[in-house]
Amino acid sequence: MTRLNLVLLLAVLASAMYLVRTQYESRNLTVQLDRETRLARRLDVEFDRLQVERRGQATPLRVEKLAKEQLQMRTTTPAITQYVSASTGALIPLPAAPAASAASAPQRPGARR
Repeated sequence: MTRLNLVLLLAVLASAMYLVRTQYESRNLTVQLDRETRLARRLDVEFDRLQVERRGQATPLRVEKLAKEQLQMRTTTPAITQYVSASTGALIPLPAAPAASAASAPQRPGARR
C-alpha cells in the first residue's frame, strides 16, 4: 500500500509541476501577445500618419512652391514661349516684350483674329 501511495504521490507531484510549467508558459505567451498587439496598433497609427503626410506632400500648391523655390522654375508667359510650326517644324520666336499690345503682336500659326 505504501508503494502505491508513493507512486500516486509522485504522479500528483509530476502533474502539479507540469501544470505550473504550463501556466507559466501561458502567461508568458499572453504577455508576448499583448506586447505584439500594442506594437501592431502603434505601427498602424504610424502608417496612417505617414499616409496622410504623403498625401499632403503631393498637393499641387506644395509642388508649385518647391518648383519655384528649389528648382527656380517659373510659370510660362507669352514672352518666353516658343511655338513650333506643324508644317515645317521650325521654331517661330515671339517677341520678348510682354507689354506689347495684342494688335501688334504676331499671331500663333492657325490662330484667328
